[in-house]
Amino acid sequence: MLLAPLLLLLLLGTASTASAHAALESTDPADGSVLKSAPRTVTLTFSESVALLDDSFRVYDPDNRRVSTSSARHAKGAGDTASVTLPGKLGTGTFTVAWRVVSADSHPVSGAFTFSIGKPSATTTPVATPPTEDPLTGTLYDMARYAAYIAAALLIGTTTFLALCRPPNPTVLDKPIRTGWWTLLAATLALLLLRSPYEAGTALSTAFEPSALPKTLTTRPGQALAARLLLLAATAAFLLRLRGRTRFGRPTAATGTALAIGLALTWASAEHASAGIQVPVAMTSAVLHLLAMSVWLGGLTALLTTLHRSPALDTAPVARFSRLAFTSVTVLVVTGIYQSWRGLGSWNALTGTSYGRILLVKLGAVVLLLAAAGWSRQWTNRLTGAEVRLRAPELVRTGADGAPPSPADDATTPADTPDDSQDRLRRGLRRSVLLEVAVGVAVLVVTTLLTNTLPGRAAADARQTATPAGIPAASVTTVPFHVGDAGGKVQITLDPGRVGENSVEAVVYGPDGGFATVPELRLSFTLPAQKIGPLDAGIKDKGGYWGTNTLNLPIAGTWTMKVTVRTSDVDQVSVSREVRIVR
Repeated sequence: MLLAPLLLLLLLGTASTASAHAALESTDPADGSVLKSAPRTVTLTFSESVALLDDSFRVYDPDNRRVSTSSARHAKGAGDTASVTLPGKLGTGTFTVAWRVVSADSHPVSGAFTFSIGKPSATTTPVATPPTEDPLTGTLYDMARYAAYIAAALLIGTTTFLALCRPPNPTVLDKPIRTGWWTLLAATLALLLLRSPYEAGTALSTAFEPSALPKTLTTRPGQALAARLLLLAATAAFLLRLRGRTRFGRPTAATGTALAIGLALTWASAEHASAGIQVPVAMTSAVLHLLAMSVWLGGLTALLTTLHRSPALDTAPVARFSRLAFTSVTVLVVTGIYQSWRGLGSWNALTGTSYGRILLVKLGAVVLLLAAAGWSRQWTNRLTGAEVRLRAPELVRTGADGAPPSPADDATTPADTPDDSQDRLRRGLRRSVLLEVAVGVAVLVVTTLLTNTLPGRAAADARQTATPAGIPAASVTTVPFHVGDAGGKVQITLDPGRVGENSVEAVVYGPDGGFATVPELRLSFTLPAQKIGPLDAGIKDKGGYWGTNTLNLPIAGTWTMKVTVRTSDVDQVSVSREVRIVR
């Protein structure tokens, strides 16, 4: 019953575009460079290892004709590179390279850049590149991912509650367990089917091509999903053998634990933990984090179901789950701190990156979740105390020799039926557990956003390694715009992004992500704190991009950069962004 609203909350809470996780560190030839002779190869270097696709590279000549290239490969066998060989005769002008790879944590990443041979082209034909991903394919894939997370929590958490908390009527949990298993099976099959078009960014129909599934099964994400299906089959056999049992021995507990760990590994082996630093420790932490989350949130759902279906439930299972939840929270805090450190890399990344800001939101949600858990624990203690007080008169009324109480004693002692206070306490516990589940779902929503965001450490590494030592890193700002029926974005690079003379390179992209041409682009800078400006950058059309080498920003501070884009004789829009200039 709870699965549908939980899934709805997830989908509403995660309606955002996924961000790729492998950051592009450098390109050879460099973006915007002008070469005297044609290069033999194009090589990209990333912040982590990447997987290559059949169509990882598309190179276009100045007339927007696709250039025939070799198959994509790793340069010198290095997994964090992607390279392609160009033909011997390319001619002169500006060439466009569009690329798409899959990062080590299974997320596709794509982009484009230009280089020129001899001199830049006088005009550049917009590249008709497809969107980063097909919207329907991406949406369905994300829905399946979120459903898989919820189903795993429901399956693992409810089964753990059944085994360790021992509710008096275990049959009430049969439906949640079946729902979790079938939902996880359906979600895994959907992910396996959608993986190929999701990686390639193509339409849903390509999932049914004969080569799609075999190709997916050769990749690490595909193999992880296949392993999950095998583990689900073993889990089904395991659960069938346990039907009707209320006690579980050590071999049974060991088997169930092994299956749960195996299921968690199918996520850890294809997510953030599988790439970056300290992979073995990160994988262990990710498995423990997922299991603790499942035991807590899935167990809460099981407890809420049990309280609803068994109004006369005694306090023993509630007290057992309270202790289990405390252990889960401890594991979540320890592993969460490690994963936060690993993903951030520095304190500055906490506020200076999208990953850090989303992490702050998650921390706030976790604080609310701990508060809700504390409230539930208070209700549990009150209910336990009330039950002890209810049984105390019976113990007092029974003599030391075990003789039953006399009728006179029975007339002056409370009845052994549940009183109104216990009913009130059970209703309070149900409300507190429901609140805890709701806040837990919010935490899970933010967690899924984190898995779709470039970690702060990777972003910082990309910025540092993209620039030679001793040379300040360039400042890159992306400014979206919309005017009339047209829209797009302008990517503006200030090099070195420091006080003094800077070069400016502004590239205009259309709504489809391809390069676009505009009749006019203006750029000005104002420093409000010092009442300086506006300073006109004086950028000129360089053929494929707008630029200048003579922008002088005399003082450090937060400058307001105003971008004016004219798309026709009458359509024009201005957008402002803040840019930090350092000494």
